Amino acid sequence: MRVLLKLRLDCDADAAWRAIRSPSVLREVVAPWLDFSSLEPGGLPTTWPVGTHRLQTLVFRRWPVGESFVDVSYPGGLPRGVRMLRDGGGTITRGRAGLRSWDHRMAISPLPDGRTLYRDRLLVSTGSPAADAALWYPAWSFWQWRGARLKALAPGWAFDPPGTADAAEHAGTEASEASWASGGPDASGADR
Repeated sequence: MRVLLKLRLDCDADAAWRAIRSPSVLREVVAPWLDFSSLEPGGLPTTWPVGTHRLQTLVFRRWPVGESFVDVSYPGGLPRGVRMLRDGGGTITRGRAGLRSWDHRMAISPLPDGRTLYRDRLLVSTGSPAADAALWYPAWSFWQWRGARLKALAPGWAFDPPGTADAAEHAGTEASEASWASGGPDASGADR
């Protein structure tokens, strides 16, 4: 079974890239239907590192339905400007236990207008064509929900908290632009 999303998000590609790599954003996107808590000693990371991460899946953010895992990788060899997160995870117990394969890929690329093109592909199989057919509509519906949540949350992703490298970079750019606009020392691109 295959489920696809293709969205234009109202944030820049760097902000979208930070967001899709964040377990916190994953939890926001699947709410209120699902939630995840970490089964790892250190809890959920700030950003998904490459590797396998065990999770407890919660229905309606409350009731455990089994253990699962995300298996994060960042494929290379993509066209210029495209970044991708791949989750080849699966189920350890119950929950998605009927799934034999899980391949979820999220790609981010900048659009000329400063927004982001987000592409999402889920390939999943139970091993049974009849079960895959029965699962398709609920999976498609949930993916539409995810898409709506991504679009709603994206404008807030552009915020760069003080003290981050991105905030410092933007502050430097803004200061340089302000100096140029006011005719300051680097307005001509050279010292006066």
